[in-house]
Amino acid sequence: MRSLFEWAVEVDLAKSNPTEGLVIRKPHTDGFPVWTDLEIDQFERRWPRGTRERVMFDIFLFTGLRRGDASRFGKQHVRKGVISIDTEKTGTRVVIPLLPELARTLKAGPIGDLAYIVGANGKPMSKEVVGNLFRKACREAGIRKSAHGLRKAAATHAANRGATVAELEAIFGWEGGRMASHYTKSADRQSLAAGAMSKLSWKGK
Repeated sequence: MRSLFEWAVEVDLAKSNPTEGLVIRKPHTDGFPVWTDLEIDQFERRWPRGTRERVMFDIFLFTGLRRGDASRFGKQHVRKGVISIDTEKTGTRVVIPLLPELARTLKAGPIGDLAYIVGANGKPMSKEVVGNLFRKACREAGIRKSAHGLRKAAATHAANRGATVAELEAIFGWEGGRMASHYTKSADRQSLAAGAMSKLSWKGK
């Protein structure tokens, strides 16, 4: 895309482009912000079990599935208490237990068959529609976070409880170790810092 100065030079409104050769560096960010425990509690209070909003929320939180996979996740993906689904993004098969918290939410409904997340008409919805509905539910709960932020919260929680790189990759469908290592390193740093704080104490001096 041409800049304003490039256009100005072309139409003889400027003699030169003062921005030529400049490189605009994008600010570094960590992407979608992670949900805090307080925000999770806040959403659960606003949307109790028995609401479609809670079904969406608990599927995101207790499976770690991306929005596209969560949108098509249904009864055909669960057998004997185990979830098995091929991820839309990479084709990697994720096989994880159906956690008791999610099982209670699905039992309370409302849910569909081929897809647990359904519209008011009981039919599955596209990932875009699910994303918009979840965003609306978050706003009504006073939270400005995303479904992907819940996936990150789930990964953070698992890593903080000692999940290994291999375990995180199995849960979240990652490959190559890069993404999983990001979470385990953060958890390791947090654990090391907590354990080392006693060395900074002046108590007894």
